[in-house]
This record gives sequence, structure tokens and C-alpha cells, in this order.
Amino acid sequence: MTEQLAALFSLSGRVAVVTGAGKGIGRACALMLARAGADVALAARTQADLDAVAAEIRALGRRAIAVACDVGDAAALDRLVERSAAELGPATLLVNNAGGSGPNDPRQTRGADLVAALAWNVTPAFLLIQKLAPGMRTAGGGAVVNISSVAARYAQKHFSVYGAAKAALNQMTRNLAQDYAPHLRINAVEPGAILTDALAPFLTPERSARMVASTPLARMGQPDDIAAAVLFLCAPASSWITGKVLGVDGGVEAPNFG
Repeated sequence: MTEQLAALFSLSGRVAVVTGAGKGIGRACALMLARAGADVALAARTQADLDAVAAEIRALGRRAIAVACDVGDAAALDRLVERSAAELGPATLLVNNAGGSGPNDPRQTRGADLVAALAWNVTPAFLLIQKLAPGMRTAGGGAVVNISSVAARYAQKHFSVYGAAKAALNQMTRNLAQDYAPHLRINAVEPGAILTDALAPFLTPERSARMVASTPLARMGQPDDIAAAVLFLCAPASSWITGKVLGVDGGVEAPNFG
């Protein structure tokens, strides 16, 4: 690889904040950014999970801090930002991966459940961008990647809450990209079916086979598939991309989970 090409994907000297970093996609993103040269502030609820990821990053020769916090708590986000700046330096990369929600029956779903899903999937991302943006601007610019879901664009039964929450995240991404340009680039990634601990309990052999058969690229996704897309959107290679939602889904264009 030539030096010029390598520079397009280098994050040397950068500091990243990754939420939901203890497992699955968040862990994969944190490790991918570290391999590209970034130091990483890891956030999630479970300290033991974060400590394990931090150890992996340090083994790569990069710095890492593990900050156990509930991203739904604005004060906890302040502490995350403060610790990241104090211990690693100004963050210029942010991956908002915390979020999620299960299937729902709209006939039984309470208003409080909808509010909670919207708050969990949208509000922490909004607040972390708001809190980190001044430092990113002072540092010369930054990049944000919000982890959404193909549920944001699929029409399918039992996903009205999760789909609405991720669709809101997508539209927030587009709008904030306008608000914070040109100093911040803000994009999103829509994962398809990714083999994580969260998905595994739902994957019967029959369902797995059906999902693979309906995927043009003929396999389930891996966390590193999402992490590679995140690296691209964080790296100089994507310096003229903002306000976009990138589907990383094996080519699936319709629900295939049922």
C-alpha cells in the first residue's frame, strides 16, 4: 500500500469516543478505529466488558479508557466527555452506537415504551454531538457516525417502535450535518442482520438459512462489516461525504427476519 493510499484511511493522532463499545458492533468499531491509529474512549454500562475491549486496544499499541456510564444520563455524558479530554485529548471522532429495541405489538405498546425507545436511540447521540462539537471545531474538524438500522426504511410488522426510532436518528443525522457543517461531518450506517450476541437468541437454524438465502451476498453480516464502513466514514477518504445514510446489509432490500 502506498503512503498516499494509507493516509486516506489513517486515524493517527485522533481520539475517538465510541458508545455501546462493550460488545458486538461497538466493540468492533472501537478496535477498527484503534487499528487505524486512533486512541479510544469506550462507553457502555458494563465495566468488565469495557475493560476487556480496552485491554485489546492497548495490546495494539493505542491508548484507551473505559468509562462505564448510562448514555441516557446527561450528567454521565458530561463525565465521559471530560474524562476523554483529560486522559486522551480532544476527541475528533464519535461513534454513536448505543441504542436498540425489540419487536413490539402496537396494540399493546404503551406510550412510555415509545418515548423510551426514541429517547434511547436518538437523544444520547444528539447530546454527545452537541457536547463534543465545540472541541472538534477547535481541533480543526471532526467526524460523527451514528449507528442506525435497516429497520428505519423497511415496512414490516412488529417494528413500529424501533423503526420509528431509527428513522428519527437518520433524519436527525441529515439535519445535524447541515447545522454543523463544514467543521463536522455527520453520517449514519444502517446495519442489516449482523451476527451479534443480541441477535443470536432469535436465530433458529431455519430462520438463519432463510435469511442467508434471501441475502444477495449469501451470508449474514459480521460486526467488522459495520466497523469497516465506520472507519471509511471517519477517515480522510470520506472527506466530501456528510449527511448520508449508508446501508451495509448484504444487498437486502426488504425484511427477511420473519
